[in-house]
Amino acid sequence: MTGTNPISAAVAIALGAVFFALAVEAGEQGANQNPPDAPVSKTSPEQPIPFSHKQHIGFDMKCSACHSNPEPGDRMTFPLSEKCMECHRTVAKDKPAIRRLAEFAKGKQPIPWARVYVVSAWVFWNHRSHLEAGMKCEACHGEVAKMEVLAMATNVTTMAGCVDCHKKNNASSGCQFCHSGR
Repeated sequence: MTGTNPISAAVAIALGAVFFALAVEAGEQGANQNPPDAPVSKTSPEQPIPFSHKQHIGFDMKCSACHSNPEPGDRMTFPLSEKCMECHRTVAKDKPAIRRLAEFAKGKQPIPWARVYVVSAWVFWNHRSHLEAGMKCEACHGEVAKMEVLAMATNVTTMAGCVDCHKKNNASSGCQFCHSGR
């Protein structure tokens, strides 16, 4: 009678769990980021320039005014420092943070924002498909309009967070939708 050795099966399961954990960690460390060398935080990372989403949204600015979604639509971008200076050439121009912003713009350098949310590199993710499905930014990023400092407000970048949201919204949740070789 042939069968599986229970010890071999246990070892195989344990090794599989270890390799999976290492893959998750490697994926998180190698996740697609914008900018690519920005640090990742699970809460509220220190930013190079203080920025209040609450204040800016209070001026009736929309997310898309600063965060565009270029092809292929997988990510939203951070605004160029020159974009910020369109208003800040005159608004609060003497504040130290705005002077730092002006230096980035003068040098045509991107602001090295620290990422708050990062999707692992081995997960296919597309902002555009979610926006086209009618999802609002707040569903994943929390009530940004109430945040002085942007912080992680949801578990959206975890598998459980994605699956829960997909189930709640009657969206496909088969493995191939996020883990295909796209």
